[in-house]
Amino acid sequence: MKDGIFQIWVFLASSPLLWLTLTLTIYAGSVTLYRKAGSTPFLLPVLTSVLALVSILLLTDTPYPVYFDGAKFIHFMVGPATVALAIPLYGQLQQLKKIWRPVCIALIAGSVTAIVSTTLIAWALGGSLETIVSLAPRSATMPIAMALADHFGGQASLAAVAVALTGISGTIIAHPLLKLFKVQHPAARGFALGVTAHAIGTARALQVHEKVGAFAALGMGLNGILTAMLMPLLPLLLAFLGVLS
Repeated sequence: MKDGIFQIWVFLASSPLLWLTLTLTIYAGSVTLYRKAGSTPFLLPVLTSVLALVSILLLTDTPYPVYFDGAKFIHFMVGPATVALAIPLYGQLQQLKKIWRPVCIALIAGSVTAIVSTTLIAWALGGSLETIVSLAPRSATMPIAMALADHFGGQASLAAVAVALTGISGTIIAHPLLKLFKVQHPAARGFALGVTAHAIGTARALQVHEKVGAFAALGMGLNGILTAMLMPLLPLLLAFLGVLS
């Protein structure tokens, strides 16, 4: 019986449609659970979906490349989905023109703080040069962070994990922190989510309000660009810390 089930699984696993269907089904179930639980951030669909999929891959001993080959259509759609975020942002163009100065200040503060704090913490905990470089761009969206880590001698896979953890944890703690500091303006809330929690935070922001989502998308995009511009300065900080001789 077990051999028969195993053979069926091997046959199904060889079909790319299986992993695409499974991913979409699990995510749909996660969204339903998230909504029934009152949209608690501890049940973010991204978090529960990842946990479920990783568990299935481990239980079935399925290599990640096999899964990716089946679900790469979703990966392809990340590009169009990111570009589509410009649509709600365009609707807030007039508002953006009025507050571009505080937006720029918040962007610089957020990007610099993310890179410097991450570097200092990783250095203080004894992280290697490769580890520090991999973690430094963690607040940028995943494609940018992975490319930066790889370009500067880090590990793209470690950068991807750091980005995912940053997005999930940032989205979970954002609401209580913003409430604690009495940040009520939709643009400020959205921009903070986008800068600190990138795509995952932006997805959450879009569920709250279109204006919050628009400024989250702006924060995510601008933070990715500024992070790419700041990363070449990382060796200066590393030299100051003695990591580079």
